Amino acid sequence: MHPSATSARPARSRAARWLRRGGRALAALVVVLTAGFAVGWAATPGVGDAEQRVAERLAEHGGTPLAAEVPPRIAAALLATEDSRFHAHPGIDWRGALRAPLELVTGRDQGGSTIHQQLARVVYEDGATDVPAKVRAVVLAVKVDRAWSDEEILRMYLDAVYFGHGFHGVRAAAEGYFGRAPDELDWAQATVLVGLVQAPSGYDPFVHPERAAARQSHVLGRLVAMGALERAEADDVAARPWGLVGGG
Repeated sequence: MHPSATSARPARSRAARWLRRGGRALAALVVVLTAGFAVGWAATPGVGDAEQRVAERLAEHGGTPLAAEVPPRIAAALLATEDSRFHAHPGIDWRGALRAPLELVTGRDQGGSTIHQQLARVVYEDGATDVPAKVRAVVLAVKVDRAWSDEEILRMYLDAVYFGHGFHGVRAAAEGYFGRAPDELDWAQATVLVGLVQAPSGYDPFVHPERAAARQSHVLGRLVAMGALERAEADDVAARPWGLVGGG
């Protein structure tokens, strides 16, 4: 027998052992995660009152809910930037979920939260971002997906989000920054507004116009990547004035 053949056998054997061990470890992880999710499902509340909670939160801050469907430009910019698989996942996105263990190790937010998770944290966890709150938000996100339509989830999210300067909800923000109703915003205004979701103070267009422009550029880049805008259209939008009203 050729020496290379004998040396290849131990290598194949080691590879097979590693595959078996990896398979067993993966199976064990699935069991643990499934059991944990079941416990979390029982420990977290139902979400049938989500719309009522959002309305109460908005009323507490003097906001006004969206009266019609979610404006298409705002919806497109929001989903492209915050949750591009919104219509496909069941409330949690596996790509974001894979980053969760890294958060536990580093203590830093790795991103990847879906619209559903963000809504759950705002409405049921009062915006908390500690690990237990994030874990509960994962379970609540799946409940939200099962209980509400995509349109209802988007509307609740936009009514619940804080946009800075005391503007709670997208209607107050659109009127406060641009003097327009949400469905009247052009692409330039819609992309600046959506950019505020991540950090209302950091991307404040009144106080930090350069940062707001940089964030708007990111939002436009995501719209191009998702096919909602052509690159030339995005460049044209980036050059347009925002039409801010007042000075903050």
